[in-house]
Amino acid sequence: MRAASRRAPDDNPQTQVASFIAKFGEKDQQLIRAVRRAVRKRLPTANELVYDNYNFFVIGYSPTERPSDAMISIAARANGIGLCFIHGARLPDPERLLQGSGNQTRFIRLQSASELARPEVEALVAAAIKQAKTPLPTTGRGRLIVRSVSAKQRPRRKPATQD
Repeated sequence: MRAASRRAPDDNPQTQVASFIAKFGEKDQQLIRAVRRAVRKRLPTANELVYDNYNFFVIGYSPTERPSDAMISIAARANGIGLCFIHGARLPDPERLLQGSGNQTRFIRLQSASELARPEVEALVAAAIKQAKTPLPTTGRGRLIVRSVSAKQRPRRKPATQD
């Protein structure tokens, strides 16, 4: 049976995204915002497709409103933030940065947004854009679309450590 999920109410998407990010610890909030700014700057015409799911908070970047057209996404949970390459298994990765062993998706764990500026990471992003079935629009600005919010979620903050 599929996990319970509901569409987000028709509130302001920016406000909704801010509330999703606020569920994380302060350092993770800062990292999510910084990575989002960097990806948005790199892909200004892509739509941001947002999911606050059971396991992950995800922002997918797609030339359309279809999740299947997404090229990359930011995925965050209590144990870290990653940049996911939706069709990463087909990307050239001479530096062997991509993690994961599934048939399709690969990811890079991010400790800072500055990692996105590394030439080898930028090459992976460029390759993901190039292999996309649907090209990004050449003009305009992508929309922010909250696609779904799960009623039940794993904790977004790391458990407090006892010293």
